[in-house]
Amino acid sequence: MNRKVAGRILKYTASYKKSLFGAFLFAVISVCLTLLGPVLTGNAIDYIIGKGAVDFLSVGKILAGLICATAGVALFQWLMSLCINRVSYLTVRDMRSEAYKKLNSVPLSYIDSNSHGDIISRIINDIDAVGDGLLQGVTQLFSGVVTIIGTLGFMLAINYKIAIVVVIVTPLSLFVASGIARLSSKMFSKQQQIQGEIGGFIEEMIGNQKVVAAFSMEQSNESEFEKLNDELYIYGKNAQFASSLANPSTRFVNAVVYAAVGVIGALSAIAGGLTVGQISCFLTYANQYTKPFNEVTGVISQLQTAIAGAARFFALIDAPDKKPDAPDAIELDNVRGEIEFKNVCFSYTPDKPLIKNFNLSVKPGQRIAIVGPTGCGKTTLINLLMRFYDVTSGEIKIDGTPVERLKTDSIRRSFGMVLQDSRLFSGTVRDNIAYGKEDATESEIIAAAKSAYAHSFIETLQNGYDTVISGDGENLSQGQIQLLCIARVMLTDPHMLILDEATSSIDTLTEQRVQLAFNKMTEGRTSFVVAHRLSTIREADVILVMKDGNIIEQGRHNELLAKNGFYASLYKSQFAQS
Repeated sequence: MNRKVAGRILKYTASYKKSLFGAFLFAVISVCLTLLGPVLTGNAIDYIIGKGAVDFLSVGKILAGLICATAGVALFQWLMSLCINRVSYLTVRDMRSEAYKKLNSVPLSYIDSNSHGDIISRIINDIDAVGDGLLQGVTQLFSGVVTIIGTLGFMLAINYKIAIVVVIVTPLSLFVASGIARLSSKMFSKQQQIQGEIGGFIEEMIGNQKVVAAFSMEQSNESEFEKLNDELYIYGKNAQFASSLANPSTRFVNAVVYAAVGVIGALSAIAGGLTVGQISCFLTYANQYTKPFNEVTGVISQLQTAIAGAARFFALIDAPDKKPDAPDAIELDNVRGEIEFKNVCFSYTPDKPLIKNFNLSVKPGQRIAIVGPTGCGKTTLINLLMRFYDVTSGEIKIDGTPVERLKTDSIRRSFGMVLQDSRLFSGTVRDNIAYGKEDATESEIIAAAKSAYAHSFIETLQNGYDTVISGDGENLSQGQIQLLCIARVMLTDPHMLILDEATSSIDTLTEQRVQLAFNKMTEGRTSFVVAHRLSTIREADVILVMKDGNIIEQGRHNELLAKNGFYASLYKSQFAQS
């Protein structure tokens, strides 16, 4: 078992010391009452001398005490469980909250480079496994430690020689259990990993089910799922098989201890060193002394799963945070919209450079269009401008100040961004439009919807602006989703605009209307427009033609056509037949 991981889990329980202390106290009382039972039983046996020689009065009193002790055990075990449950559930809550906060602090590259389903599995399944392990582990820890100490003390008081035999033989069960635990640990880690991979695969398939159906890939995907599922079965089976050896193995060792105590106790009784009642008491204590070892090995699979899940959780928590703002970073106020890229280089991976020595100077209020083939760096340029990624080298300035000296939140608040991959959230249409401006009035929301030409279709919905959007907008068309995202940006009235194929899913007539709204909105605002349909950027102040991360041409529409270069060939390929 990974002690470092276990230690980190226990740190999360430190905030609930009172509950832990209560659990320990109730465990002590419960175990003490449990240990009282064998003493009472042994005394009762000694009062039963033989046929017709039974002290019924004394046996009756002992029986009444035994009933009270048993009731007390049940009560305090219940109280202990309440305390442990509280610690477990609150710890899981804290871990899950920290994991969610971590997702907001990691760089975008972490989200992009890890399966979303696997990340979800870490936050849900792996943390749940930690909670289940805590419930079992802490319960066994508190009651087990007290039981071992208490029974050992009672056995030493009755007959220290027999007690020493028990102490010497019992550690064999720990040796066996630890060996099996090491054997199964790797299996449980692999099991949790495969569970994350299955989660990622399912999330991907559900999100792209239409594409899967369109290409008739159901059979292929089923085969891939079966492969992962079979791997999970194999590792899970091996892990459970290995861990299942622990309990019967330790029980065998403990049975040997019990038998040894019985034989030695009988010989002592014959020699007059013990009474029959004391032998009965001693055998019960020997059984209770070994019981915690059996219980721990009985839940070893849950403990191993918890450790494996915690290791994956901590791998998320330990991921590097995004680069923080500089201590002297300033707010981006009174935005003019002057932007400069100076010798900017960037690559997603060190061995594959994408943008090299990129230079661009944008004057306030200019409308910059970015065109080029797929993978040339258009969207990457936007990611750098929004500081979703930081440049490898070079510098980006906004209003003459390097972005590293500006607060990131103030940079992003200054931009309004509409992406080709439009996203909505669970909630009403009104909530989605007002997502970036929670204090927006009803009239402002409706005005933004009208500007985006979304008002007319919203009115046709069953509950208008109060219509609840399910999932990621499954009850809306892609064009309607994009119009709502455009309305969201128009409501915020940003200082600068980024439009990345913002009208790609909209019909031609609506696109023309939205373009008019965009033209009005971009007046006096610096804006960047990434476009594949070149008809939408004819009026741009500057058109940047990118290829392989570099600007190979720039100028106005007519100027670039006159050059008869790469832009002209792109334009003609779209309009050759028009």
